[in-house]
Amino acid sequence: MLCKNRKMEITQIVGLFAGICTASSLLPQLIKTVKEKKADDISKVMLFVLMIGVATWIVYGVMRDDLPIIITNSFSLLLNISMIILRIKYNRKG
Repeated sequence: MLCKNRKMEITQIVGLFAGICTASSLLPQLIKTVKEKKADDISKVMLFVLMIGVATWIVYGVMRDDLPIIITNSFSLLLNISMIILRIKYNRKG
């Protein structure tokens, strides 16, 4: 059986890995949008709902003092804000 500190370390690592995977899931779409300079097929509603969920996860992380949740969801929020900005920018061009 793992000692409590070792188990906590492993839990933090798993949390960070899961958060990084989830947070970076929007990165390929963001890169594609920048390359193609086209974002009209990206749902604004989906992005706003996702941003509300991510912001709520950040609040939850702060309430629990859980750094992996705070860091990974802050990164995710940044990517979502970037996608919203690109969606607005490229929509105005057309």
